[in-house]
Amino acid sequence: EIPAWHSWSLFIKQEYPIKIIMSKDRTTTVGGYLLDRLKQLNVDHLFGVPGDFALPFNKLIEEKSGPKFIGTCNELNAAYAADGYARLRGLGAIVVTYSVGELSAINGVAGSYAERVPVVVITGSPTRRDQKLQPLLHHSLGDYAIPRKMFEKITAASTTLSDPKTAGSEIDRVLETCLAQQAPVYISLPSDMVYQKIEAPDPSWKPNTHIENDDAALNEAVDEALDILAKSQSPVILSDVEVIRYGLQKELENLLEKSGLPYATLIMGKTVLNEDHPQFIGIYSGATSRQFVRDRVENADCVIQFGVLLSDLNTGGFSVKLDINRVINVHHNKIKIKNHTYADVSMKKFMDLLAQKIEKRSASSLNIKPAFEGCVHRRSENFKADPSKEITIKRFFDRIAHYIPENAVVVAETGNSLFSTAETMMPKGVTYISQVFYGSIGYTLGASLGASLADLNRRVVLFIGDGSLQVTAPDLSTMIKNKANIVVFVMNNDGYLIERLIIDGSFNDIQPWKYHLLPEAFGGNRGYDVRTEGELEDALDKTRDERSFSLIEFHTDKWDATPALKIAGEEMRKNTQG
Repeated sequence: EIPAWHSWSLFIKQEYPIKIIMSKDRTTTVGGYLLDRLKQLNVDHLFGVPGDFALPFNKLIEEKSGPKFIGTCNELNAAYAADGYARLRGLGAIVVTYSVGELSAINGVAGSYAERVPVVVITGSPTRRDQKLQPLLHHSLGDYAIPRKMFEKITAASTTLSDPKTAGSEIDRVLETCLAQQAPVYISLPSDMVYQKIEAPDPSWKPNTHIENDDAALNEAVDEALDILAKSQSPVILSDVEVIRYGLQKELENLLEKSGLPYATLIMGKTVLNEDHPQFIGIYSGATSRQFVRDRVENADCVIQFGVLLSDLNTGGFSVKLDINRVINVHHNKIKIKNHTYADVSMKKFMDLLAQKIEKRSASSLNIKPAFEGCVHRRSENFKADPSKEITIKRFFDRIAHYIPENAVVVAETGNSLFSTAETMMPKGVTYISQVFYGSIGYTLGASLGASLADLNRRVVLFIGDGSLQVTAPDLSTMIKNKANIVVFVMNNDGYLIERLIIDGSFNDIQPWKYHLLPEAFGGNRGYDVRTEGELEDALDKTRDERSFSLIEFHTDKWDATPALKIAGEEMRKNTQG
């Protein structure tokens, strides 16, 4: 079973009914057209901060039946929230004001670009007249085009809606590109264009996200792959982020069923399928992998990679050891096998045809040890709390493996949280979110807000360090305001542990906060402050069945790190020194 709302492609395959409200004379406004299209594409919430050039659009949002505007404490967190929202809904969007607002959000959008997350940036900009004459308006930089030029570096498409005759088609073009390329896009909406009358959107429109496929190249690639597989004794599949982004979980599951092959994922591909799958052997990340997983993947005589992103943290600090001559490298629109590159071949078509032709192998011949038997933190291992014992990272996540509910959304900040949850066996239906590649500090707090609003029925479980929380903490208040179904675990270890493991110094120390008191300061209920396993048990019991916001601050030693984090830190230390 594939977690719900896992990607845009899953949404489009389900063919949800299109609901567009139009006036009887088949006209709407430019702003209304944009909102209708976003609603059609499953966007029910827009994140942002009001600003004068965006206020006409904010007012229109308030007047319409949806999407709903969710005000955040700053634009950076709005971008993070839209990213988390998009990872569940298939598309997210922010609404911010010109220059000062959009540039505050640009780091969050850059993360979406790096991690291939479709987010729509809507910036309310000065009137068309002011953009033509360019007076020295507040927020401007002299050249009014500078913000758009900056965003063009981290978006797949951009437009300024300055002409009512082309506004509708431009909106459709940009949104289609956003979904086809799984990347952010940028829409500048001049304040005097919001209420301009245009033709209403065509309700039968659907974005074209299909890849042009070269059938001859497809057949040749599959035949070459089958020839390699026929000669292999210990093949394995590696699945990663692109399978999730392009909604190919069912195709992967079918291939696994037809082939019998074992599979591992990199961290960015975690929970691509339910982790109790009998062919799932665990997370592969080079030197930070469990030994069995590392040996099984690196000693394989054929590795089929689906959508793998070989970033440093995804590969244990570039510590993977895979012979390129043994790798069949499949991406969403091309395939590389040894020295052969097959362009214009879609991953979906390749998976489907390979599944049709491949011969199934027995599990006994493939050395498969399921992850549910070997994962570091798992429910199958009994846990008994020692009430007076101080909390350690290892014991904490041993306990958390029994706490995470089915169908939850687990969000993990870079550091101990990331590497510990990577080796935590996730229950059925869980969606895992982390920013493994871009790794912007504090990302997960905003992403958790977005994920919660994407599906209010799913419990969001956030693991975040004290240093990261200090960067984005104000939007705890937005979670409380919107009755978010979130439990936040704040790891208090007195500063930036991952940085300490790379290069230590007083610059990694932070001012101590009483994190468990923050919810009360923001108008909610006081959180829990836990230092022992007994106190942790009490806090978990009190929050297990809640469907509202809660926060648990737990304390660990400042040097308490998972073995995987220590290895990653050492690899990153080497990289910083050249």
